[in-house]
Amino acid sequence: MKEHDFEADKALAKEFLANFTDANGGSKYLEILQEVANRKVRAVQVDLQDLINYKGFDEFHDFMTRLTENTRRYVSIFSSAIDELLPEPTEAFPDDDHDILMTQRAEDGTDNNADVSDPRQQIPSEIKRFYEVYFKAPSKGRPSTIREVKASHIGQLVRIAGIVTRCSDVKPLMAVAVYTCEDCGHEIYQEVTSRVFMPLFKCPSSRCRVNSKAGNPILQLRASKFLKFQEAKMQELAEHVPKGHIPRSMTVHLRGELTRKVVAPGDVVEFSGIFLPIPYTGFKALRAGLVADTYLEATAVTHFKKKYEEYEFQKDEEEQIARLAEDGDIYNKLSRSLAPEIYGHEDIKKALLLLLVGAPHRQLKDGMKIRGDVHICLMGDPGVAKSQLLKHIINVAPRGVYTTGKGSSGVGLTAAVMRDQVTNEMVLEGGALVLADMGICAIDEFDKMDESDRTAIHEVMEQQTVSIAKAGITTSLNARTAVLAAANPAWGRYDLRRTPAENINLPPALLSRFDLLWLILDRADMDSDLELAKHVLHVHQTQESPALGFEPLEPNILRAYISAARRLSPYVPAELEEYIATAYSSIRQEEARSNSPHSYTTVRTLLSILRISAALARLRFSESVAQSDVDEALRLMQMSKISLYADDRQKAGLDAISDTYSIIRDEAARSNKTHVSYANALNWISRKGYSEAQLKECLEEYAALNVWQIDPNTFDIRFI
Repeated sequence: MKEHDFEADKALAKEFLANFTDANGGSKYLEILQEVANRKVRAVQVDLQDLINYKGFDEFHDFMTRLTENTRRYVSIFSSAIDELLPEPTEAFPDDDHDILMTQRAEDGTDNNADVSDPRQQIPSEIKRFYEVYFKAPSKGRPSTIREVKASHIGQLVRIAGIVTRCSDVKPLMAVAVYTCEDCGHEIYQEVTSRVFMPLFKCPSSRCRVNSKAGNPILQLRASKFLKFQEAKMQELAEHVPKGHIPRSMTVHLRGELTRKVVAPGDVVEFSGIFLPIPYTGFKALRAGLVADTYLEATAVTHFKKKYEEYEFQKDEEEQIARLAEDGDIYNKLSRSLAPEIYGHEDIKKALLLLLVGAPHRQLKDGMKIRGDVHICLMGDPGVAKSQLLKHIINVAPRGVYTTGKGSSGVGLTAAVMRDQVTNEMVLEGGALVLADMGICAIDEFDKMDESDRTAIHEVMEQQTVSIAKAGITTSLNARTAVLAAANPAWGRYDLRRTPAENINLPPALLSRFDLLWLILDRADMDSDLELAKHVLHVHQTQESPALGFEPLEPNILRAYISAARRLSPYVPAELEEYIATAYSSIRQEEARSNSPHSYTTVRTLLSILRISAALARLRFSESVAQSDVDEALRLMQMSKISLYADDRQKAGLDAISDTYSIIRDEAARSNKTHVSYANALNWISRKGYSEAQLKECLEEYAALNVWQIDPNTFDIRFI
């Protein structure tokens, strides 16, 4: 493009930056530039959606097209416009190295001594700037996938969605190299626009040329300008991968203020950036020939799901959370809003809600840490929606990783030693548990894992770290994650003829680390099976769950409420200490008296009671744990094994007879009958899983006790 085109576009950029007003009537970009002048911010992000909404967009339409198709050039155009618009600072600030060097250059009169004809002796604009310009693509429409970005998009501004799989360390990237000639004393500037550059070996100043000397330029690292540089790897989301294909990945370059805490491995993000080619270097260039690699130079990052601690509440969200907090039934509403398409499992959903909320982490004065994350294992028969619950929880949680037992190795869960392609050094790459740090790691088919791989989880579940000593690297990685596991019993289905320990088939060291081990048995019950079938048919026909009596909360509202609840740190009052200690000791005594205990109770069980109680207090936005919270925690622990207790009663003959009598008595009382036909009684007890032989035995036994009379011909029942 010609020079006048550059100036014309710069004039349009200045007009937009100076005249754009936001919804509140404020000069958005002029306020940002004042913050830049006061050294409070170092990044100017230009949202192209603002350009679309600008009052004079009709005359800016061609300008917008040129900007999106040749974005890198327009970074320099907007930077030149900002140089001219930048106001004087209104607040005092301490001088940094950049200010001191620029002041010294002005005093030395470097510009006056420089050869104007040689651009390398003029101070480049890049070294004068203490800010960076970023463009954010318009938010209209869906973002592209990695495989939709073609060669025709090179040089253009694109939006790409994906999951971050790897982030390198932040390293300095040279933007302007500054040399000082030992012979003539001139300062020489070399702008660096690629990853590699050739240093100067000859002084280009006129004085050295007149004296027929090559000069000796010395690189001045302190006077040079460096940018923060980080390389990330982005991979396609699973739902964007066509059938039979493997996910594609793309390299993303982050510079300046976009580095460090903007993205982390495991984040699902949308990048706005410039799609550019990069030639291979070294031996790779010999092999590649004319083929070049591509990368995305990121200019903006948007998170699909914000972390709890980074959540910024909107005014309407704060009002909605305040209304929900005043609702006395919020505990049930939140839990029933989790996967409403899945029938039943009310108590399991309550437990999963508490897993999302968690308890506060405790750190003692001597440095010992007590975890606050709640671990849950769902063990049950096939077809009870364990995997669907896991998938839904991962979707609701801001940070979650889903993996399966057979498809995961020990290093895949913890950390692997890899060779970094950028630096060629041995580096650690975090596995699923490390990627889920401060989030949830869902492990399906937990029982199918090899024992050697399963032991890798032990340290993570209690100490919440991953200790590594491989390839000369000895370190500990944070893995502060809540583990949600799903497993089948040892023989596929729960075998009532065997003890619970034989069915569960997990080592006690692992079982004791789970706060709740939920056993879900698929028992034949005509009433519940009928309701389940109606529910499933309704979901298939209407693509939504049946009416719950209230509007289920959307996942974003759930995240907002949980984020607000997680900011509280409830404590256990002194008056509850005796109550909790007594409850724990009674659980231990009950287990000691049982011939085949259903759980493995240790001191960790006591900590589990405290964690679940604290999570319940958080849901109420309370600063202290109440006795009702402790009772609910104990009830959930009891309900997690309720299906086993019911089957224990069924195995014992006398208990089966008592249950049969209770069913007939309750049904007769409900219908106000004193005379019950044999057919009705058989129908009632068969729905609950009892046989006709057990009914006849019950009739004979209670007739002998004069509870009812039996007709000898029809076996009808008449209560006395």
